[in-house]
Amino acid sequence: MSPAAKETVQGMFDAISPKYDFLNHLLSFGIDRLWRRRLVRILSGMKHRDVLDVATGTGDLALAIARLRPDRIEGIDIAVKMLGIGREKIAKKGLDSLIRLQPGDAEQIPFPDHSFDAVTVAFGVRNFTDLVKGLSEMKRVLRPGGHMLILEFSHPGSFPMKHLYAFYSRFVIPVVGKRVSGSNTAYTYLPETVAAFPSGQAFLDIMNELDLKALSQYRLSAGIASIYVAEK
Repeated sequence: MSPAAKETVQGMFDAISPKYDFLNHLLSFGIDRLWRRRLVRILSGMKHRDVLDVATGTGDLALAIARLRPDRIEGIDIAVKMLGIGREKIAKKGLDSLIRLQPGDAEQIPFPDHSFDAVTVAFGVRNFTDLVKGLSEMKRVLRPGGHMLILEFSHPGSFPMKHLYAFYSRFVIPVVGKRVSGSNTAYTYLPETVAAFPSGQAFLDIMNELDLKALSQYRLSAGIASIYVAEK
């Protein structure tokens, strides 16, 4: 993806930011909240004093992680309007002192080496311009023994979910997304990026090539989404 294409994606997410949360919950039938809670449960068994949430968007995962009461949560995203909505949500919950959101590129994370016990990302890695560079940056800012937790859509592999999900992604998501958000492209872009993204063992192999350890995958909702966990 070129810098111009990255700017296009940034503009697209900023444009749909007012309807982003609503559509996430609508199109997933609210299951996305359960997926985030599962990630938080996994994280609860790990060291999580300092947490970085990459591609934080409107802060849903950062807010979910706040239930664990770490010392701090930093969130970065390139879409500044999404961050603005996230800050409003954080302020309403009185969590300004715990969660800080700021503009930041996943491929040039604005923090020093070894800054965090855990780095998370939900539904964002498939939007990285350079997946390996983004994952390498996430690894760089982790402390030794720290954990990377990635929640992302994956590819259901068995009948009937595989075929139902393919139909839903191709026909339902673009139509409903366009009608609610007003964007002609955003909810066509989403299923296209999911289809192109390496999931399952293919994604674990990429993480393994980066010398990440203790790799595991938690398949969610018959494989519609997965949580990938790795240790530095």
